[in-house]
Amino acid sequence: MKTFDDLISVHSSLGIDSLEHFDKSRALDAGIEPAVVNNWKMVHEAYYGENLSSAKQQKARDKARALGLSLGLLAQIERAVKHISHATRRHSYRMKMLSAAARVSRTCAALLALAKRIVPAKEKTPPREQATFGAPNMGKTTVTLTMDERTAADLKFAAYQDIDPSKPIGPQLLRAIIALLKGGGGVAEAAPRPLLLVGLDQHVQILNREGDEVLLGMTDGTTMTGAEYLNRFIATADNHLEAAIFHPAEGAINLYRGQRFANQKQRDLAKATSPVCAFVGCHQAADLCETHHITAWKNGGETNLNNLAPLCRYHNRVNDDDPHLAHHGHIEMLTGTPTWISPKGYPVVNTTHPYGAMQTVFPEVAQAA
Repeated sequence: MKTFDDLISVHSSLGIDSLEHFDKSRALDAGIEPAVVNNWKMVHEAYYGENLSSAKQQKARDKARALGLSLGLLAQIERAVKHISHATRRHSYRMKMLSAAARVSRTCAALLALAKRIVPAKEKTPPREQATFGAPNMGKTTVTLTMDERTAADLKFAAYQDIDPSKPIGPQLLRAIIALLKGGGGVAEAAPRPLLLVGLDQHVQILNREGDEVLLGMTDGTTMTGAEYLNRFIATADNHLEAAIFHPAEGAINLYRGQRFANQKQRDLAKATSPVCAFVGCHQAADLCETHHITAWKNGGETNLNNLAPLCRYHNRVNDDDPHLAHHGHIEMLTGTPTWISPKGYPVVNTTHPYGAMQTVFPEVAQAA
């Protein structure tokens, strides 16, 4: 039986030579924790990569080998110098750290203290002004604003008016900020478009006021219960309902190759099929996405529904339009659903918003796929 002492011995004995033939894919496939594999990758690039001359790297390997530093300690040194952008200058501080490491105990804490004395601190840069929207979680979304401190002070002052100190402050501030945003026409409310993509039995449930628990997806990335749908859309004469027809294998009905950019009907049906960006793990609402050609236009891809998918601005640009050059993965249409294909060829449907047309209308097909 292997003991904890054996585990410590293995980890402390693995040095720089063990990374000579490093292969990230093999390590991950073997079940090694990604954080550990990334540490190995960082050390491998420093001692075996292409950013330095082989002579400099050989000197660094010789010193690391002579000191008997473990991969964990070598990774600690790399984390200490990684903020130095110039490769040669970064190597210089790496060598200083290796030389000084001989005079301290072999622990990460000792190397961290050493780094504070040897390696120049990272220059602080002010945060970038921006707004970020987190993924919806149980009906809530976290919004983060980074702005000029004077503007933030003005917002804070306005929000703190009429605060009741005897009650929790956070919810009151939120309500005050929402009132500021919506008051006087400051922010227009999003106009949700519920997807009429429910089975007939569910639709009858809703009409009979028995479908309170039925969830409908919308292309703004949110959901709506059957009761909310009934009250807001069917019972209100000012709203006009829309419907789309989907085939269990082909998905949305195909249109035509008429122009480079998708027309409105095509965009609407593409968003109905995938209410969020089709890249796995992305939660950007389809309403805020671009219309992506699955087979790239430059490669002869047509502007037909079976070749369109909503992708956010970032994923539309990193998608591997030439799948044989696999870096980030690409989108394919499988059983009528835009599906991310990993660089290794594994298909994964984005389920961050599982109310797309095929999953809603034909759940048995989606599950089989």
